[in-house]
Amino acid sequence: MEGLLNFLTGVAIVLIVLVLFSVRRSHIRVEYSVSWLGAALTLLVLSRSHRLLEYLAGLLGISLPPLALLTLVGCLFLLVLFRFSVIISALKDANIALAQRVAILEYRLHSLDEKIQTHS
Repeated sequence: MEGLLNFLTGVAIVLIVLVLFSVRRSHIRVEYSVSWLGAALTLLVLSRSHRLLEYLAGLLGISLPPLALLTLVGCLFLLVLFRFSVIISALKDANIALAQRVAILEYRLHSLDEKIQTHS
């Protein structure tokens, strides 16, 4: 049990460091890093707090606290991934709308060029 908790602590620390370096190098935007930092900090706190983990395992009806931790972390990361799916969907819709606006502007520009050439 202790080996798994130590491993998850290491994973949480590595994730925190990766997110902070990615923000520093502008590979990830700050508003998106908050979700990952929150998930990593939750993992870190739960993997180091044995009493809280045992309480949550009892609350969930799971006999093994590390299994409860993995279940909670899995659910937490599913929520983070769902949040990013919503963001990606919104960005895709905005990208389509922007492409349509650009196409309309190109059409209008082309039409104006034709009018100018016919009047010259």
